[in-house]
Amino acid sequence: MKTTSSSWVGRFVIFIVGLLVMAFGFVLLIISDLGATPWDVLHVGLFYQLGLTIGTWSIIVGFLILGVTAALTKSWPQMGAFLNMLLVGVFIDLYMLLPFLQTPDSLVGKVFMCIMGIGIGGIGMGIYISARIGAGPRDSLMLAIRDKTGWKVQNVRSALEVFVLVVGWLLGGPIFIGTFLFAFLIGPVLGWTLPLCEKITDSMFGPISPKIKPINTQSMKRGASL
Repeated sequence: MKTTSSSWVGRFVIFIVGLLVMAFGFVLLIISDLGATPWDVLHVGLFYQLGLTIGTWSIIVGFLILGVTAALTKSWPQMGAFLNMLLVGVFIDLYMLLPFLQTPDSLVGKVFMCIMGIGIGGIGMGIYISARIGAGPRDSLMLAIRDKTGWKVQNVRSALEVFVLVVGWLLGGPIFIGTFLFAFLIGPVLGWTLPLCEKITDSMFGPISPKIKPINTQSMKRGASL
């Protein structure tokens, strides 16, 4: 089975769209003022303590994670991981500059923005992963640790996110109800969006050639749905 150039172009477009959607969801969660994703708690904490921007810290942390992943796997991460690292950070900073994205005055508005952020973020994750261009730095590290230790994906993911959450909290990052809602809801959301997005993407562009080694989305789905 041959994966054509046009198919890869289409999958690349899907990949970029997914990153745009995912970053928008994460920014909505931050702006809701009800917390942030565990990794963004770390990024915001670093921003509070050291300056730069939240997106810049997302890129820097992603670069460090790719280095650790490369050391564990003794191989270079896929190009998609580098693109994910750079583009998500850039997209976050661009969204944060939009003047109409403001924290709602009412609690109801904040909760609505928080839930929308989690849902949109989960949809974006499903879209970008379905392209099979490559996992992001954090997902790459999760899979590398899983392969080295034999732990279940959900246990590795939980351990990583608890660790960065604690570090981010010590740096003054925003931990609140939205952080815990994300932790509990993102798995079920991704467990629903990923199979659907994979089905749509494969129907549009055809399945990946067996010669191409995609990310292990089956393991990610099992981890997300349990």
